Amino acid sequence: MRILRRTVAVVAVLVLILIAAFAGVYLWQQPILLTGTGYAAHNACAVTEVAGRDDPESDLPSNPLVTYLQVDGSGDPTAGSLFGALAKQKAWYTEGFGCTLADARPELGAASVIEPGGNPFTDGPTSRLSDDLRAALGRAFGDDLPEADAAALGTRGVVIVKDGELVAERYADGFDADTPQLGWSMSKSVANLLTGVLVDQGVVALDDDGLRPEWTDERADITIEHLLRQTSGLEWDETYDLGTPITRMLYLEPDMGAFVAGQPLVHEPGTVQLYSSGNTNLLCSVLAERTGLGADLPRQVLLGPLGLTSAVFEPDAAGTPVCSSYLWATPRDWAAIGQFAMQNGEWNGEQLLPADWMLQSLTVDDVEETDDPGNGMSWRVNTLPGGEPRWPELPEDTFYASGHDGQKMLIVPSEGLVVVRLGFTPDADDDPSVVALVEEAITALG
Repeated sequence: MRILRRTVAVVAVLVLILIAAFAGVYLWQQPILLTGTGYAAHNACAVTEVAGRDDPESDLPSNPLVTYLQVDGSGDPTAGSLFGALAKQKAWYTEGFGCTLADARPELGAASVIEPGGNPFTDGPTSRLSDDLRAALGRAFGDDLPEADAAALGTRGVVIVKDGELVAERYADGFDADTPQLGWSMSKSVANLLTGVLVDQGVVALDDDGLRPEWTDERADITIEHLLRQTSGLEWDETYDLGTPITRMLYLEPDMGAFVAGQPLVHEPGTVQLYSSGNTNLLCSVLAERTGLGADLPRQVLLGPLGLTSAVFEPDAAGTPVCSSYLWATPRDWAAIGQFAMQNGEWNGEQLLPADWMLQSLTVDDVEETDDPGNGMSWRVNTLPGGEPRWPELPEDTFYASGHDGQKMLIVPSEGLVVVRLGFTPDADDDPSVVALVEEAITALG
């Protein structure tokens, strides 16, 4: 009996040690786990509530953690967790503002109504496709590839505009002209246009500094233009991995602007270009504060005037639009954004951007170091700083917006061409099929 009691006592101690060890590991890894559950909750909420799809799991990255994720609810809130209990995160849906990660429903106010009619592509018919253009669209969707390779290519929507007219489009199964799709970092180029409108209105200027009251050191020298050009000098790591600053910002921080503003300065502003989603979200936190519009900033300043009825710019829990990453829009509305940029800010007879805005945006600064050659003010150009073309097969004046998972919007002013490609291509962000599509469209459309 005494031996049995000792055995039970030893087992009890071992169980307590195991529980303590598990709790210690869980607490140690909790921030990393929360980024995973936050991603799952936000993704499921946005895919179902914003995009109107029922397959959010198809937008999850390849990661061993995904197997253990559980998602419950639908937007009010959508909860992501491990095994239904651990590291729980909640995403709340708000009409017009999409989904926001927060412990409780965020107070975002009412979203401005975007009146239809401003975007000529919304209901416009496509021209009759030539055989060459139809074949080009087919290759963009992988029709010439084995089934597995076409699935990996993951093209979900293509829209082509020529001289202001919608001339071609195609969608994957489960998607159509009315399905909003996430542009990821193409949102940064839209943040450029949003800023340009406010510069034209005199609300802000590119050389505005002293952007945060807590910046009493050298960070006070950071300007609006530095944030647009990714030359703020703030420390950052854009690697999409569990626990990095970018994933911490997107899935753990209720106030993304404050989080970025708290990063140390590691370079003199304006000297080193370091690609950072943090810069763009910090920019939009400044714009939201200066205008007093909060989460409604993009709708009132840009999306509404362009008539982008499908567009949703999701905010963080503090009400700041996540301008780095979270713009959802149909491919036709994305094409309107590209057309607006190509028209230098003229839309339906009204000039919304400064006359030289796009010229400045497509001018690449001479910096000491860059991890993103050819990036101007959040738009990328075809002619690299050394003079060599990024894509020799495309005209020199080509410029573009690019996003995670293979999102691309290429604009060729000399051809009057806008090509939008949206999809889910995690392993091929620089897939050459998009460039080939633009090249073939130029030939086919003459």
